[in-house]
Amino acid sequence: MVDHVTSTLITSDQVNGTEVYGAGGAHVGSIDHLVIDKNSGNIAYAVMGFGGFLGMAQDHYSIPWKSLRYDTSLGGYVTGITQEQLESAPARTENWQNDRKWEEDTYAHYGMPYYWM
Repeated sequence: MVDHVTSTLITSDQVNGTEVYGAGGAHVGSIDHLVIDKNSGNIAYAVMGFGGFLGMAQDHYSIPWKSLRYDTSLGGYVTGITQEQLESAPARTENWQNDRKWEEDTYAHYGMPYYWM
């Protein structure tokens, strides 16, 4: 059996539902799902559920995957992204999967290098 806490590899189904904590250790949400670039294989975004109650009325935010780091002591991901940054992030467009401008704006908003570079 694989030890999911200490292993450096994880499957996508094990990432879904993992808690996300702010830099101060406060719980800010959980990973809903990942978005993967089909051509490069890079993880482009973690879509994080934020707010709501028991998963209902949650807001979902696409955050750059590289803005997260796994913390074994917390058993979850830690990010420096603030609630204010989440709430002021560029809104996903209807055709967000093919909207490079939205991607550029989102990565710039979080101060992260583009996943496609």
